[in-house]
Amino acid sequence: MWGRLSAADFFGHSFQLSALAFLCFFPFLILITAAVGQDAAKVLAGWLGLNQQAAQAVSALFKPGPGSGTLTLVSALLLIVGAVAVAGTLQSWYQVLFDVPARWWRDLAARLAWLAALVAYGAAQAGVGSALASLPLRGLSGFVMALLFWWGTMRLLLDGTATWRFLLPAALATSVGWTGLGLFSARYFSATIVANDQKYGPVGVVMVILSWLVAVGVVIHLGAVVGREYAEHRAARSQC
Repeated sequence: MWGRLSAADFFGHSFQLSALAFLCFFPFLILITAAVGQDAAKVLAGWLGLNQQAAQAVSALFKPGPGSGTLTLVSALLLIVGAVAVAGTLQSWYQVLFDVPARWWRDLAARLAWLAALVAYGAAQAGVGSALASLPLRGLSGFVMALLFWWGTMRLLLDGTATWRFLLPAALATSVGWTGLGLFSARYFSATIVANDQKYGPVGVVMVILSWLVAVGVVIHLGAVVGREYAEHRAARSQC
């Protein structure tokens, strides 16, 4: 398992995701969530599991400036290309981790579909988090939504080359890591964001978000490798 993680350069890839997501995906997220009547800061705070005070510090990063409502054709294309690049990075990870060859045009369609699914997942998670005040119910619903999202993500980005049953252990492992990261974020990152915001201003908040994005990359790699190892072990035992 460690050999597969090392061969995939999971730590370097996690830093790559952090940079790409912040530079390329977040502007796309702001635009799309505004178009569908959602708040990008609320979606991000839901992913991190932040408390109200930390969520307010994150919201300060997304305040529009003068003339921010103007969007040219070139800037819109750049936003889309950047978001597709982030989806392509995740897809290339799964193709390496599951030994699936790349196919350009079908891969592009899968990336666009995944971006739509990600925005829908973020909006649903934010809505459920606001509706459910009970922490156990919110945690359970968050785990179920994460399981469905990551299970569908793997199936979609791998273009159906792996069966739903084979991908289920990887989706479960990723969802456990994702939910655990959310619980850790709620307890640790919330306090860190508030403290950094008071000491360093918006830059301090950005540093915490980048750290969280690196952790997301590690969770994705670890979940896929653990799930694949288990699925292959189970298949080998069934053949004995």
